Amino acid sequence: MSVDNTAGNRTRILFVAEAVTLAHVARPAALAAGLDPAHWEVHIAQCPRYRELLGDLHCTEHAVHSIEPGQFTAALARGAPLYDLATLEAYLEADLGLLDAVRPDLVVGDFRLSLPVAAQIRGVPSVTLGNACWSPYAQQGYPAPDLPVTRALGPRLGQWLFSAARPFAFALHSRPMAALRRRHGLPSLGPDLRRVYTHGDYTLYCDIPGLYEMRPLPANHRVIGPVPWSPSAVVPDWWDALPDDRPLVYATPGSSGHAGMLPALLQALAELPVAAMVATAGAGTPTLPGNVWVAPYLPGHLAARRAAVVVCNGGSPTTQQALACGRPVLGIAGNLDQFLNMQALERVGAGLCLRADNLTSATLATALQRLLQEPSFTRAAEALAAESAAVDGVAGFARFLEESAAPWSGHGRHTQEVQHA
Repeated sequence: MSVDNTAGNRTRILFVAEAVTLAHVARPAALAAGLDPAHWEVHIAQCPRYRELLGDLHCTEHAVHSIEPGQFTAALARGAPLYDLATLEAYLEADLGLLDAVRPDLVVGDFRLSLPVAAQIRGVPSVTLGNACWSPYAQQGYPAPDLPVTRALGPRLGQWLFSAARPFAFALHSRPMAALRRRHGLPSLGPDLRRVYTHGDYTLYCDIPGLYEMRPLPANHRVIGPVPWSPSAVVPDWWDALPDDRPLVYATPGSSGHAGMLPALLQALAELPVAAMVATAGAGTPTLPGNVWVAPYLPGHLAARRAAVVVCNGGSPTTQQALACGRPVLGIAGNLDQFLNMQALERVGAGLCLRADNLTSATLATALQRLLQEPSFTRAAEALAAESAAVDGVAGFARFLEESAAPWSGHGRHTQEVQHA
């Protein structure tokens, strides 16, 4: 690419998003939008499948391939490694080409597992975005996710088997990355999948600091706070016509929710004295009860603010929106990431978690009634709202860049490129 000499001494930063779920695209977009263009020349690379939800990005955009979300969720459902060696090699080739084209001073990835390898090969400092539940320093249990073994044997026996097998499963899932790094002359990250998911020169956790119990973090790991984001979606025609004489529920399965969540949820809502707004994340909807209003997407921060309770798949983006508004969460979890996130919310009393693999409308209705009727859930969520307001992740990211600037400020490839242009 040609060098824009008008960029002066701005630092060139490249965000790379792995578009297997909307969350991994949304966080880089939100962080990029918070950077001062007087100091940063911002580039974003992503598969364009979620592009229309991001609005105007005001930066240079690049296309990069990600596997299909259906392939990703199918691997999660089987308990299989998410990426094989061939896929990681293809990703690495694309990432190397991207680094050569953009020549960034700093690269930031969100679940782009190949990116730290490419950055190390090219000598570019790398930042990995993630959640604290995947940190090697998190002190937590590991609930058995929705897997063939739990569906066949039930959650109790499935949990016993999962707990016994988890270290071996994490080692199995780490093997493709170990092979990739070995092939390119880099040391292994070991058999702990948590290291694979969070590896980088720097690792930033986009969470409320007090939500997880953490051992002391090394200097290159830090919790920066949640990164707020809502889709670029207008409110639907029914937005101002919702009834105000009963509790309001906001529900969305998200981009990685269980297929059976929506029908069971609609049946439960039909039986309760509530009104509900449901964002389907583009999924089709069956016949709607009279107390439910739907849209493909909703501005989640506004919907959570209006609601008394938020129902979702238990993942961090929607739960963070709910907690920022002081709203308790009903999480219907399927994969391990969702269970780990909801485990933290249940520990502090700000939500309830149901298993997606044995979900019924009756259990949904009972859990919703508890969240609506027991004020302790709302009090816990409101306490987290106060903490969330004090640790905005966009500001935390900017502070990290300022405090850690030496590796890329004045010494990066882009700066050298401008000086010699």
